[in-house]
Amino acid sequence: MQSPHGMVATAGPPRLFVLRIAIVFCAPMLVNGIALPFFPTWLHTLSMTDWEIGVVLAVPMVVRVFTAPLAGMIADRIGDRASVLVWSGTMSLATAVALLFTDHFWPVLILYTLQGIVYAPYLPITDAIALSGVRRWHFDYSRMRFWGSLAFIVSTMVGGWLSGIFGGAMVLPAMTVGFVTTVITAFIAPRIGKPRRPSPISALAVTPTGSAGQIDVQLMMIGAALVNASHGMFYAFAAILWGAEGYSGTEIGVLFSVGVAAEVLFFIVSARLRRRISLWTMIVLGCSVSVFRWIVFPQDLGFAGYFALQCLHAFTFAAIHVGVQGRIVERVAEEKEASAQGLYFFYNGIFMALTTFLSGYLFAWYGIDGFYAMSAVAALGLVLLLLARSIQPQRLGSGGNTSEST
Repeated sequence: MQSPHGMVATAGPPRLFVLRIAIVFCAPMLVNGIALPFFPTWLHTLSMTDWEIGVVLAVPMVVRVFTAPLAGMIADRIGDRASVLVWSGTMSLATAVALLFTDHFWPVLILYTLQGIVYAPYLPITDAIALSGVRRWHFDYSRMRFWGSLAFIVSTMVGGWLSGIFGGAMVLPAMTVGFVTTVITAFIAPRIGKPRRPSPISALAVTPTGSAGQIDVQLMMIGAALVNASHGMFYAFAAILWGAEGYSGTEIGVLFSVGVAAEVLFFIVSARLRRRISLWTMIVLGCSVSVFRWIVFPQDLGFAGYFALQCLHAFTFAAIHVGVQGRIVERVAEEKEASAQGLYFFYNGIFMALTTFLSGYLFAWYGIDGFYAMSAVAALGLVLLLLARSIQPQRLGSGGNTSEST
């Protein structure tokens, strides 16, 4: 039996697959909703310099990107990918508890780096399980993923409220609670067995042809990772910058949350958009908006201006994420999917680490004007993505038009 999308029907999915994956996506976002905006402010309360903050944030990214591809390959070979989630959540919780008892640069750097290593596989493996559901049972990826974004909003808003009461002291306990949820949801994750090679007669928009080593896939992932990395200075210093400008913890939480709210709205409408515009259009639009976002950010915008600018996160992250994940499904065979997710995570992590590390110097030297450098990084990513689109394989019988020419 064949689906309308040309995919071969398989045995039924695990019970409540979509709901369970949505719950699993929520857990790491509860952690990230605290860590992303407020962990740098906790480091700032320890009287660390901008350079030290940049190092603490960047070094774990460099180290952990080497563990994510390895975890992806292991997950492709063991009995079930969800087993990796149990290990990742448990070890991450252990490092979070240890961080509660540290307050100096070197212990914080070591423990946060260890946390980055063991936490790295959680989200890409969850993505890989979700994408198996997309391939085997035709579930809508966005409907599963956007619940994680909602969890991020709730976590960030609660974190902003708590920071107004307890200041930076709330960050580590709140992160620890989040890591408890990653352990619990790891046991909820659907068990779907080893990934299977797609049937030869399966046909997505472009038939998956095997590995992520194809040049167009490589350029796509590198270009998208560079655009994602252009957010590095924002994640490292936006909360500190806004705090110095007099915004309250609640206002900072609102500014972070509205960006993710816009992201959620994009996830909701993305299925409809995909019927009207191509994945490549989504990706290129998101990259172009990224260049614009970081050019405008250094201006004196005020709260309302920053609020409006944050809404562009729907394009600078969500549009690119949906587009890239869709292209991975189209171009990468299922048994290589977790490895592809790990490789994409590697590119994201290594470039994000580089921009985060450099942002410590840029912020110390130029303050908010350092964001102009982030615009240049996004522009480079856009160039690579346009190149990837131009060299993608052509559909047979298409008369020379690529499969995503619209």
